[in-house]
Amino acid sequence: MDNQTKQTQKSFNEKWTKNSNLALEATISEGSTVFNWILNRNGFANLTEFKAFLSGKKRILDGGCGNGRVTKLLRMHSNPETTEVVGIDFSSHEVAKENLKNESNLKVQFGNLREDLSSLGLFDFIYCQEVLHHTGDARSSFKNLCQILEPNGEIAIYVYKEKAPIREFTDDFIRDKISALSYEDSMKACRQITELSKTLTELEVSFDSPAVDVLDIPAGNYSIQRFLYHFFMKCFWNNEFSFEDNAVINYDWYHPQDCTRHSIEEVELWFAENNIKINHKFVDFYGITVKGMKVK
Repeated sequence: MDNQTKQTQKSFNEKWTKNSNLALEATISEGSTVFNWILNRNGFANLTEFKAFLSGKKRILDGGCGNGRVTKLLRMHSNPETTEVVGIDFSSHEVAKENLKNESNLKVQFGNLREDLSSLGLFDFIYCQEVLHHTGDARSSFKNLCQILEPNGEIAIYVYKEKAPIREFTDDFIRDKISALSYEDSMKACRQITELSKTLTELEVSFDSPAVDVLDIPAGNYSIQRFLYHFFMKCFWNNEFSFEDNAVINYDWYHPQDCTRHSIEEVELWFAENNIKINHKFVDFYGITVKGMKVK
């Protein structure tokens, strides 16, 4: 394991062990911003559609489950009697195991997406979102997941998108500054970023921006906070979370050193290479969500 991968593992271990319930309630609460973000980017207009999709699944894998928040969402809305849900994680499977200890027909264990996963068996749905870009090799990690996908099984991934040039520069600049710091010291920097984002959000000011093609800024109406967030720096704020939770989410972006960004063309190539026929795509300012079915 190289030093960058070790740093990333340690970064996420500290994040989840110190914030074991982060976004857990928001993820499973119907109508919350996080709940809607997960469903909508994956092509589900509402919970009814999501449940219908899961209803025929027999084995579901949450690849890179963190504290188990999405694992729990998958467990809640699939059949607990006929569907086995499995969560694996490289840095915090023990946190997820504790959070999910009372769930039926569910297990959580250590798993490294960079390694052979065949011991897990086959799955007819694999969910791996907000994870592959932290593995150090998203392409090979995706291939490993596809190798344990049943024929006609489906896989849904989300990876970070290549962003506007100033945003990319600023994000990497801050990451270089804090990734070697301790959790406590890096959180000091992230709290300052969070305070800025909170202040900008509370201004409630929007404006019409002209296009600035050289900076990849499209014309549009933006709030001050979102304009900065889209094009200049990651400065997360969500009123549904506490100040500290918002700061941890900013830490999640800036502290891990393994943090690749991708293009839709690149992701489409991964799917083609592994005989996965794409049936849903969604690209926003920050990420790329793609879902597809394995061709026999």
